[in-house]
Amino acid sequence: MPVDPQIQALLNIGTGVPATHTLPVDVARVHYEARIALMAPPADIAGVREHTIDGPGGALRLRIYTPHGTGPFPLLVFFHGSGFVLCSLDTHDGMCRNLCAGAGCVVASVDYRLAPEHKFPAGPEDCLRATRWAGMHAVELGADPTRIAVAGDSAGGNMAAVTAIRVRDEGGPALCGQLLLYPVTDYHTPGTPSYEQNAEGYGLTRDTMKWFWGHYLRDPSEGTHPHASPLRAPNLSGLPARPRHHRRI
Repeated sequence: MPVDPQIQALLNIGTGVPATHTLPVDVARVHYEARIALMAPPADIAGVREHTIDGPGGALRLRIYTPHGTGPFPLLVFFHGSGFVLCSLDTHDGMCRNLCAGAGCVVASVDYRLAPEHKFPAGPEDCLRATRWAGMHAVELGADPTRIAVAGDSAGGNMAAVTAIRVRDEGGPALCGQLLLYPVTDYHTPGTPSYEQNAEGYGLTRDTMKWFWGHYLRDPSEGTHPHASPLRAPNLSGLPARPRHHRRI
């Protein structure tokens, strides 16, 4: 299918770059971190600070972004992509700054554990823990505990959707919304028709998705678990809605 000319220009830049699924994990991580130098300058915000909490697997890092203005602000708990395996707080620093400035919200970016060193469900456990902590400490962060949302891109969107389900089912702060940016919501097999139709030519390939899932899960059977594939949750009612584009979260 045709894509927007600006998107096609970005895809053309990637021509000749080794496909992620052909690389060892450590080399792929270096490639993705190198993209930071190519990113546009982010929006100006009031401040950024690092914080560490006790996580399910040990120390869990958060990076807290505060917008200009007078709080309390809405609070966005953010989980970065890419594929449960790559990227970091640093690769998504610009995105978090832009969300902070654009939405006028405090952003708590979560450095959850990555596969293959930490297989499913380590990542979702960290994300749930961080969301609960952020809810309990919202006032200290300059945020409003009644206006909390979760967000993420790609695999981070998966983490956000799973966190919303778990908060509903297992307890946690009341969420007012989910910001899911091209989220991964289901396992690659059997997959949807678009998984085959768009398997090549659009940057992220089906083979790379299989590579990501292969590192994330201990066994393919885990792909049916709703905490891995939130689209397969038996009940999707009672979840926070996607924030409307014309309103702050």
